[in-house]
Amino acid sequence: MDTQELYREILNEHNINPSHKTDLEGATLTLNGVNPSCGDNITLNLKVENGKISDGSFTGSGCAVSQASCDMMLDLVIGKTVDEAIRLNDIFMGMIRGELSDDDLEELDEAASLKDIAKMPARVKCAVLGWRTMKEMFETNAGCKSCGNPHCGK
Repeated sequence: MDTQELYREILNEHNINPSHKTDLEGATLTLNGVNPSCGDNITLNLKVENGKISDGSFTGSGCAVSQASCDMMLDLVIGKTVDEAIRLNDIFMGMIRGELSDDDLEELDEAASLKDIAKMPARVKCAVLGWRTMKEMFETNAGCKSCGNPHCGK
């Protein structure tokens, strides 16, 4: 199986059968992300407890790339600390910008299959929507439904 075929298979699986596309009861952080250039729209929900992402989900609509990328991102960050999730975000963004070698991509697991998106400028915003939304969630006071602090974990 060549790389492109594997990419399509992974992308299709996460788009058709997303593990995390559902509502999340008890989410402590929620933020809507929009890609105005194509209409992708997601609402990212995370449950952060004591600085660790214990669960996550997303809802919304968009192209296969945006939906699959968000699902892959959640596969990676659930069970990680907020700092680890931000570090994975930085690795993913570096991959999209073409700044990383293949050896640097191992931590991204299936999300590394999106590395060729960098060659398709119209799809980059689709691929980074969930990742950008997650980082914005952690950087702003938008998020925690109880107190507004993005890191409180309530």
